[in-house]
Amino acid sequence: MKILVVQFSSLSEILLTAPVIRVLKSDLQHTVHYVTKKEYFNNLVASPYLDKIHLLEDSTTRLINELSKEKFDYIVDLQSNFQTRVIKAQLGTKSLSLKHLRFKHWLFVNFRLNLLPNVHKVERYMEVVKPLGAKMDSLGLDYFIPHKDEVEENWLPPTHANGYAVFAIGADHATNKLPVKRMIELCDRINKPIILLGGKEDIKSAKEVEKFFQPGSDKEEKAIEDLNKKTVIFNACGKFSINQSASVISKANWVFTHDNTMMHIAAAFKKPIYSVWGNTTPNFGRYPYRTQFTIFENNKLKCRPCSTTGFEKCPKGHFKCMNELVFDFYLPD
Repeated sequence: MKILVVQFSSLSEILLTAPVIRVLKSDLQHTVHYVTKKEYFNNLVASPYLDKIHLLEDSTTRLINELSKEKFDYIVDLQSNFQTRVIKAQLGTKSLSLKHLRFKHWLFVNFRLNLLPNVHKVERYMEVVKPLGAKMDSLGLDYFIPHKDEVEENWLPPTHANGYAVFAIGADHATNKLPVKRMIELCDRINKPIILLGGKEDIKSAKEVEKFFQPGSDKEEKAIEDLNKKTVIFNACGKFSINQSASVISKANWVFTHDNTMMHIAAAFKKPIYSVWGNTTPNFGRYPYRTQFTIFENNKLKCRPCSTTGFEKCPKGHFKCMNELVFDFYLPD
């Protein structure tokens, strides 16, 4: 059969669809097309499980005209919103769609009533394609990096040649992200060579972390006095594309991350993950999938979770979910 998989956003959600397209292509031998936004093309183009990628650019009508020529047997709608309902109606093709849990999310956020299924989002995606004969395999997530985006070892400093930890400091919202002071504490606790990864929006925070640990800086004595340790920081925020960042993660010994895209990329490479959660919760089903992981979260708060996504500042004003978070872990030599 010829199948169209639909997921427009976000990149994190697209990464979680990897087992679905792998099983449809590899196990069931279907022809698999994928439709998403133009900005995610480079993150899918190297996948061996996709026969063709269609892109939503400036016109839904143009996209529908393009898709109608393909004569799909089934549409697998993993986005399941108004836009995808329009596309399915226009194509007139049999479809299978994800059922959202919005009401249960609302009950959890507003009344702390957790009626959510104890399953990962990946498994909910796979449930959608069960009528096609799909069964979950044991391979977890995957992520394929185009050769041109592989980061050569000589791109990294000699201090990181014998192994390093990645700290992916970015997050979609401020309440998903540690304050800089706590980032510094976490880096000190890691006490290994660290590569900071993030986008251009993370450069300011990364520079503050980097400066704190620089030898000879005006904060060096404070670092020794308060924390009693030093580590070596390579600040790569804003320097690498997502694929290049994925390449850096693929070579890391450990990955520390907020609830973000890099967490799922690290899971695809089966890295040990230390995952930091603020106002959201792993109970929403998007924790690291099928890899070794440790969750850092503050479960003593009655105000958490306060959102399924995040805010630009703590609604209560205290931000205790991050400010009172305990970093309890040990990294072997």
